[in-house]
Amino acid sequence: MPTWTAGLISLIPFGLAALLMAFVFWIYYRLRQLISRAWSLAGLVCFWIGYEYLHQSWDLAFPWMTLGNGFAESHQLVQWYEYTGVYGGTLWIWLTNIMVFALYLTAKGGFKNQRLLTSGLALVVFVPVFISLTIYSKYKEGENPANVVVVQPNIDPYSKYGTLPASAQLETLIRLSDSIGQKNTEYFIWPETAIPEYTDEEIIRSTPTFNRIEGFLYRYKNANLVSGIESYELSDFAKTPTARYQESIGKYADAFNAAVQLENSAKVQFYHKSKLVPGVEQLPFASALSFMKPFFTAFGGTTGGYGKQTEPSVFYTQSGVGAAPIICYESIWGEYVAESVKKGAQFIAVITNDGWWGNTSGKDQHLAYAKLRAIETRRWVARSANTGISGFINQRGDVVKKTGWWVASALKADINLNDELTFYVNHGDYIALAGCYASGGFALILLLGFFKKRKAQKLLNQR
Repeated sequence: MPTWTAGLISLIPFGLAALLMAFVFWIYYRLRQLISRAWSLAGLVCFWIGYEYLHQSWDLAFPWMTLGNGFAESHQLVQWYEYTGVYGGTLWIWLTNIMVFALYLTAKGGFKNQRLLTSGLALVVFVPVFISLTIYSKYKEGENPANVVVVQPNIDPYSKYGTLPASAQLETLIRLSDSIGQKNTEYFIWPETAIPEYTDEEIIRSTPTFNRIEGFLYRYKNANLVSGIESYELSDFAKTPTARYQESIGKYADAFNAAVQLENSAKVQFYHKSKLVPGVEQLPFASALSFMKPFFTAFGGTTGGYGKQTEPSVFYTQSGVGAAPIICYESIWGEYVAESVKKGAQFIAVITNDGWWGNTSGKDQHLAYAKLRAIETRRWVARSANTGISGFINQRGDVVKKTGWWVASALKADINLNDELTFYVNHGDYIALAGCYASGGFALILLLGFFKKRKAQKLLNQR
């Protein structure tokens, strides 16, 4: 799909985010007419967190702009995300701004106790920073090494289908893997849709691609391959809403943006991407907006959307190592990645194709967000991107190695596997849920105020 069309479609969630943000401030304005400034500001924070949680949960999900993500480039300051996740960052930003606002009002006579407010602001800003820097400086990884290779084939996404032969793409991936693979390599990670042929999952073992990969893996006795693949399942009836009837074969086909794990055996593991890009990979609110299918198809999307699974998966090796396959867009969801870790993942394998965005800041932001996942879960991240940026992130969120943009490359690292679960992994987005519940109370105040106002207006009209 061309970059400009992807950008046009991405404006849909961006535009809705702006409307939702404006709505939150309108609610604050209404609350302020009913209750005190302090309580209305509390309502503002709760409704904002509720908006962010909605924007990661509904069919037009786009949590890219969650405020807590803003610290991705300053990960040393938010090591406590292992307890709070990114919503802790959102809450921190709001508390700081409210304290600054309160200090501004003291200058205008709106608040008293300026010295107390100044002290409170200093505590709100510097105590979390001090705690974070202390955690960062003292954090030590447990020694449990595994050799992992990430591959960046640098295949132009516009040449990937129809122009560059699939066999040539496969040979590029194998050549780069072989260039740095070693006898004890545990994992090779290839990017999203690296295997460029639509593959029937039921018969993958009989395909030439599978046989070629098995020949490659034979040289690395303990190695496993995690790769992106576009796959499909066939059935005699529509198992899911996204399954489409294929007249040529008389069956229903469900297509997936998937990850596959292959090893030195006949065992094959699949994972179907769950967090699909609105418009491009799924039709939002499919039942209500079915009339818009031709529009999304014209912009490079799928008429019925990809199929998906509802829960994350963990790929396991024969030796018991667990990897969380995270495909592209999914790496923005902290709680979703944490669920993989809760299920047994000892490191995170992010596979992506950021080439559609071109040489924009999107690829850099996407890499930075993976640092937050490393902190939240205290897991290494091995990131394989088609055209950049690929690399490794340790459990503190430091980018240990990375490739350049638009270069064919491969990197290897001995990463430390981790079995321990952080507070955030165990409890998820509890701050967001608390904000949503609290916003329900404030919404009730608004409703009561509305009916009270209507009643008063009715009595006035009767007079």
